[in-house]
Formats: sequence, structure tokens, C-alpha cells
Amino acid sequence: MESNPFSISNLSMPQLTLTSQLLLAALIGLGADCSGFAADAIKPCKIVVTEKGTGWPVPLVELKTTHHARFVTDNNGIIAFDLPELMGHETWFDLQGHGYEVPPDFLGFRGVQRIPEPGKTLEIQVDRKIIAKRLGRLTGSGRFAESQKLGLEADWHDLPIAGCDSVQNAIYQGKLFWVWGDTTPARYPLGVFDMTSATTPLQPLKTPEPPLRLKFDYFQDSQNQPRGVAKMPGSGPTWLSGYVSLPDASGRMRLLGSYIKVKPPLEAYECGLCLWNDTKAEFEPLRTLWTKSTTTPDCPIVPDGHAARWKDDSGTDWVLFGNPFPKLRCRATFEAWQDSAQWEVLQPQPQLIAATHSDNADNAAPEKRVEPHTGSIAWNEYRQRWVTVFMQKFGKPSAFGELWYAESPSPTGPWGAAVKVLSHNHYTFYNPRLHQEWSAPDSPILLFEGTYTKQFTDHAEATPRYEYNQMLYRLDLNDPALAPAQK
Repeated sequence: MESNPFSISNLSMPQLTLTSQLLLAALIGLGADCSGFAADAIKPCKIVVTEKGTGWPVPLVELKTTHHARFVTDNNGIIAFDLPELMGHETWFDLQGHGYEVPPDFLGFRGVQRIPEPGKTLEIQVDRKIIAKRLGRLTGSGRFAESQKLGLEADWHDLPIAGCDSVQNAIYQGKLFWVWGDTTPARYPLGVFDMTSATTPLQPLKTPEPPLRLKFDYFQDSQNQPRGVAKMPGSGPTWLSGYVSLPDASGRMRLLGSYIKVKPPLEAYECGLCLWNDTKAEFEPLRTLWTKSTTTPDCPIVPDGHAARWKDDSGTDWVLFGNPFPKLRCRATFEAWQDSAQWEVLQPQPQLIAATHSDNADNAAPEKRVEPHTGSIAWNEYRQRWVTVFMQKFGKPSAFGELWYAESPSPTGPWGAAVKVLSHNHYTFYNPRLHQEWSAPDSPILLFEGTYTKQFTDHAEATPRYEYNQMLYRLDLNDPALAPAQK
């Protein structure tokens, strides 16, 4: 075998400087391992972002240096800052927090100056400018990744899920069942396109305060990875909606949903009803309702969106389907749900008046009316009213990232004035889902989640780890800022 002409053994001593010769002699004489000359790893600087006034950790706050290195807080509000070139130097961080911010300086820059040092802890306090309070990220891996870099949260483990689309929930067999749309794994850009699913206890949170720690029991495949649970026949993704559990004639509860089959780019070509098989732990088709053709180009109104139960003044139990407001109802039985002859089509309210609040200029909407796009409703025992959180269609500054709160005496309206509770800086936050089931009857706390993604934006830069995942927020219904919606 030929020798390497560039190895140290093939260099003549005159080719080396005197210093190099002495160092080489020392290494040879000591039998030293050159790998021992690797510099010790730099211990990160712990940066904690907290909300001014409450001290709560704030997830999803981005810090960016002047040379464009980006860091984002985890569910503990923590960043493990590890840039060796900036340790010990005064460093400027641009700060972006989607409703959490710091005051601008005299030139209008919003950020902070800090001197990071290995092993040091720095705190940054931010002002909350939105009514909703961010609790943290529900899905995806690395929910406590920055903390774990610092040796914290050693017992926390995430499955390698990069992101998952909008959620549906139903209470079934004493558990809360969850199902998500397209799910991206860590192993490859393409993932699961026939709905992933998991269960949790009915009350999965110990407290409605950050840091958010919610663990899912996923339905998994033979490789212990989340698997699809709605493999309906036909090409393309399967998307479920109208997730609900209803009793059949024998009193047995059944887990139900509607589905659509989709082909590129986003064209639905079939819709139907499906039923959960307890033995196989998956959905099976029950009835096809529509197949696209030249004579039937559009899917009819079906029980999709989010389901809400309601008992009218006569004592009749109904299940309502809408996104956000009900557009279809049927009696709350399995038999009525599967029989389209028993469905009643409703006309949801198309617009709401946009309320303003004199104490919060950021909440004053330029629109006189707001058009809902997606969302959900629920009966709120504390308010003794129906409540909704919905995403505005073509809002500002984000076309699909502005969320509003409103109330009504009836699930079918009329809905009163709406107050903006959450805004995003040119980022999408769609398909919000209320979690009224997590709140005690006497609690003023209302929780909701939604999908955080750069989709449907112009030139938005994906937020590491958070992109295409579910975020949880809370509203305090006693907040004076909500008063215009509670008249």
C-alpha cells in the first residue's frame, strides 16, 4: 500500500519550523493522543424569557443576533445560548414574540443587549400585548429541548414527530381521543397522511399555567412510531372531521367522524362517514356520501367541522357541526347521525361586529365587521353563555393568524361583538379548538389551541421546532379587555 505523502511521517524535519519540531518531539516522546487537544465544550448560557408581572415562562420567543443566528425559547421559556464567538461580549438580540415584546429603543429597534457567559443565567422580561396567554406547544418533538441542553428535564421524552396539522377531539371510553391531520416525522419530509391519533386522560393538565406538560399515548406501528388510523380506500390523503361520540340504539357509545379524500393540489374528490373499530383501533368507512363528477362537482353539507352537544328548551339532545358556527344539526344518536334524511341544515352568522377597547390600542381593529373562517364553540358554565374562539378570514397583520372571542345566548346565534385576543406577525394560526372540557364549571379559565404554521403567508421563515404544530393558549374570562364581548 502506498504511503500518504501528506502524513507527518513523510515530512522531513527541515520542512517543519523549530517550534513544530519541538512540539512533534514532545508528542512522540509522551505518546500523546492528538485528539486530546480538542477544546473543551463551551457550557451554554441559560437565557430565560418571562412575562413581566406574572413571572411566567414564555415559549415561542425568538432572539436573533446581528449575524442572524436564531434561538427560540422552549416550553420552559429557556434558550441554551452556545455561540462561542459571542461569549463575554455585549450582544444585541432582536426579539420577536407574536404578542410578547419589549419597548422599542430610540431608533425603533425592539430587542435587548446582554453579555452571555458560559454557565451564566440571564433573564429577559417581556410585555404581553395580547389578551390570550401563551401556555406552550402541545405537539412535536423538542418541547423542552433547550432546557435539556442545560441538563434540565432529563425525564422528559418526545417521539420524533416534527409537526402535525389541525386537531379533532372527542370523549370516548373514559378518555379524551385526539386525531391530527398530516403528520411529519423526523425521519423523512413525507409522513403520515391518514390521520395520527392518541389518547389522554379527560383532564390531562395538572394546572392551566406554564410550563405546559401534556403527554400523549399514541397509537403506534410495529416500530413504535405513530401510525395512521384512517386508511380509507383511494389515492391521496384522508382527512377526518366532525369527530364525535354518540350512543346507538342499544346505548353503546360509538366514535364517529366524516372524511374526505384529497388529491393534489388540494382537491377533494370523495367524502363519507366513518366508524371507529375498537378491535383494530382504526377508522373504517361506513358510507360514501359524495364522489366528484361533472354533475356533482361540490361536496354537499355533511357533519364536519367541530361537534358541540346541545339540549334545547324541549329537552331534545342535538349534536351541532360547524367551523366555527353550526351549519348542520341532528339528534344526538348514532342512527340520526348516519341518516342524512334526519340532518337539518343551518345558516351560520356570516359576520360579527368588531369590538374595540379604549385601554388597548393593539386590540382596536380597523374593520367594522369580522368574517369568521375557522374555529369552534362551547357552552361555558361560568359565563352562562355560548362562547367561541375563531380565526378571522383575511385579517391583519396576518391573513390567517388573527383570533377573536365572542359570546351568544344560543349556539346558533346571534353572536355579539367580537374582541381580538391573539395576533401573529405574518404567520398563520388556523383551526382553533376550544377545550372547555378542561375547565371546572366555576372556573373563568378558557383554553384553546390552534395550528401554528408559515403556510398561507408570504415569505415567512419557519420557526424551528414550532412550525406546523399545535399551540395552547388561555383566556381569563374576567379580563376587563373581554368586557366589550360580554355585554
